[in-house]
Amino acid sequence: MKRVFGEKINRTDYETRKGVYAVIFNSKKDKVMTVQNGRGHHFLPGGGIENDESHFKCLEREMLEETGYKAFIGSYIGNAMRFFQSTKGESLLSDGYFYLANLSNKVQEPIEDDHYIEWIDIDGAKKPLFHEHHYWAVKKGLVLFQ
Repeated sequence: MKRVFGEKINRTDYETRKGVYAVIFNSKKDKVMTVQNGRGHHFLPGGGIENDESHFKCLEREMLEETGYKAFIGSYIGNAMRFFQSTKGESLLSDGYFYLANLSNKVQEPIEDDHYIEWIDIDGAKKPLFHEHHYWAVKKGLVLFQ
């Protein structure tokens, strides 16, 4: 069953944005990799599906663009959505597909120069993560490891 977060406002048209995201834990499983953008918001690495990309191709491209790293994509965590208003006032529905992943090697510098890798404590991850469904995926990913 798909989890839905945020509040859907009646008579509002939402633009759906499908994305694929990686949940990457450190070796102790007490921190998760995030990407912080220029506005200070934290997201799981990943992003929007372009054209007819597969989930794996999308995640591979987004990882390189945002972090410069290749990743080994593992187990599927799940699909969750969030209704929200963008900083530009757009009504959006983020439809996210989440996968466990492990970092491979760094092959380039990130393309997006206002994105920075930040490892955040899992216990306090709810506050810095911009999207509730990203936090949901982190918690669900931890359960898969146990």
